[in-house]
Amino acid sequence: MMQYIATFFSHFGAVRFQHLCTERGWQAQVRPVPRSLSSSCGTCVFFKTEALEDAASLQTPELEQIVSERENGYEVLYTAAEQAEV
Repeated sequence: MMQYIATFFSHFGAVRFQHLCTERGWQAQVRPVPRSLSSSCGTCVFFKTEALEDAASLQTPELEQIVSERENGYEVLYTAAEQAEV
């Protein structure tokens, strides 16, 4: 399983996203955001799934970004700024 981290503009968004992950059958946990990722609301969701085919399909109004954990840091898979450009 791959582990991902989603950051948010609001704590409510993190809690709502955690419920969305649980509904999909994914392991998900609300945690403090690693400082190297964001300082927006201070809350993120660590979640695990076999494959994240379309990160944008998880987009909610409060979602800031989705990253995957890598050996040397993080890889950004989705950001709200990318969505705004479309």
